[in-house]
Amino acid sequence: MNIKITYNWLLDYLDTDATPDEIRQYLSLCGPSVESVEKIGNDYVFDIEITSNRIDTASVIGIAQEAQAILPMFGKKAVLKLNPLTNLKFAQIKEGSGYDLKVDIQNPNLVSRFTALIFDQITIKDSPQFIKDRLIYAGVKVINSVVDISNYLMITLGQPIHMFDYDKIADKKMIVRESKKGEKLITLDEKEITLPGGDVVIEDGSGKLIDLCGIMGGLNSAITSKTKRVLLFVQTYNKSKIRRTTMSTGQRTIAATFFEKGLDEERVEATTVIASQLLQKYCGGVVVSKIQDIYPKKSPKKVINVKYELIDKLIGVKIDKKIIKSILTNLGFIVETGHAPSVHHLQITVPSFRINDISIPEDIVEEVARVYGYQNVPSVLQPIVYIDQPKAMEDIFVFQNKIKLFLKHLGLNEVINYSMISKDQITDFGLDPAKHLRLSNTLSKDIEYLRTSLPVSLFKNIKENSGKKDTLRLFEIAKVYIKDGPSISTVVNKINKVRPSLPNEIYRLAIATNTDYYDLKGIVEAIYKELNIDEIAFAKATAIKEKDGVFMVELDFQKLIDNCQLVLKYKPLHPYAIIKLDKTFEISPDNTYGAIYKSAEKSKLLQRIEVVTLYQNKLTLRFYYSSPDRNITEEEAKMELNHT
Repeated sequence: MNIKITYNWLLDYLDTDATPDEIRQYLSLCGPSVESVEKIGNDYVFDIEITSNRIDTASVIGIAQEAQAILPMFGKKAVLKLNPLTNLKFAQIKEGSGYDLKVDIQNPNLVSRFTALIFDQITIKDSPQFIKDRLIYAGVKVINSVVDISNYLMITLGQPIHMFDYDKIADKKMIVRESKKGEKLITLDEKEITLPGGDVVIEDGSGKLIDLCGIMGGLNSAITSKTKRVLLFVQTYNKSKIRRTTMSTGQRTIAATFFEKGLDEERVEATTVIASQLLQKYCGGVVVSKIQDIYPKKSPKKVINVKYELIDKLIGVKIDKKIIKSILTNLGFIVETGHAPSVHHLQITVPSFRINDISIPEDIVEEVARVYGYQNVPSVLQPIVYIDQPKAMEDIFVFQNKIKLFLKHLGLNEVINYSMISKDQITDFGLDPAKHLRLSNTLSKDIEYLRTSLPVSLFKNIKENSGKKDTLRLFEIAKVYIKDGPSISTVVNKINKVRPSLPNEIYRLAIATNTDYYDLKGIVEAIYKELNIDEIAFAKATAIKEKDGVFMVELDFQKLIDNCQLVLKYKPLHPYAIIKLDKTFEISPDNTYGAIYKSAEKSKLLQRIEVVTLYQNKLTLRFYYSSPDRNITEEEAKMELNHT
């Protein structure tokens, strides 16, 4: 969220000798980020980014409060000339009589504070030039004196207000309630909004809706050039309700941006007083009613005790106590020292406009640190310390990198999926959802169950990327979560509670391709060869599966580590001749390559075997025979081959 204010507007409330560029530089270092300063005529326009949880700074008075604390840290004068939030009270309004408004708030959780005041003899005209200029510079459309005053005060004080044409409110009655699903309202921008239900709305005595609270007023109660009587309406709402309505209806306004972040109820009083003054001064208005101020539940004061020692410890530098107190006081906190629990503590009363974001001592420390200046905190690098990892974890890290690099050079792409999958994925693979752990607070049905198999995710990856590339060869190294062990019984507050045991977390390597069986088989064999694993013995545990043209395999990563031989056994070279013989075998379920290999390796002369060709069920192999002691004859080699 960004706001625009002008330098002269800021000077209405702040006495400072800082130039516009100095304000930009110093505030950006320690507070709200001033993204730009633009000179327009005799003024300067600040474009300021507001932090989401600091809606109190989204106003001229909010920036002035920040500047009062920050600028003195750079040797600049900065003092609030007037703080309307503390100095303006309802007593300064001279109440009138003759007109009234009946108010019925059906649910006090909808509106935390409701204030209304009626004016007569209003003259609708152009606003004073300074108000029009400032609104234009702030990016707000100029309409007429009454509407412009409401927008002007929203940017000045950070409190949106609304003006109703009092004569258009049937029976002079307002009912604040939640909307019903399907109710409709035409807003000031002439859009018809269909409400989802549960929104904060106001209906008048005739039952028609006249306001979509916190977002935009109804066209049927709008101020026009003929308006003579105005209802000044200042309020704060349930921020969750406003946020929900803006998201569900798509109706976003500046006012909604304020209300959905939660506003300070104490700001309503000052806003009402200034609005009254401006309506009387620039619109000729006369107060003709009592002030209606419905404020059933005031927020209790929040007091936080902070040790000086904690401030120094967390910031890492000792800051003078006077500077700490000055920073907090200038930010609007009430600071007392020398009270219980000891003189080494600060007793800090949080101002009403900071109650939502200041809760613990560390929040106070953060305020001191940022205003003191992070640039003033020495940069000290932490000493480097190596912490030995368990051997099992070290092996997993080393072998992960080794295998990832190897598979990358084979042309595969690594994917990283969520550890959670959907129920549909589980059943589609013929797996049992009951054997999967289910998340009780899942955000989506797509990530509801912890997976027990990695190919489930890789299959989805292949299918989602089909058509983008002809050949897809993917792999993933990750944990699966296997339900295991009995439930654990624990006693909490004398109540016996049963909770499931933690799952077994097992690392696995999964590979999936859309090529063919032999391509995937070759990749697996290449992994075995790279890790010096006896691929024939290990292959018994390796099952390649096919589903809709996708070939998949899943390997136990820990078993790869356990069977890996980083250093091969030394085999001395010998100078004797090697005899190569080819032979073709008919492959069947009973006569596999593994069976042939096992039979052939019984020969003491066999050095190695290579696959030459495979056509249908005919497999041609090449056998290498030699002896480390002497030259053998071809007849000896053929005799060894015939034993296979």
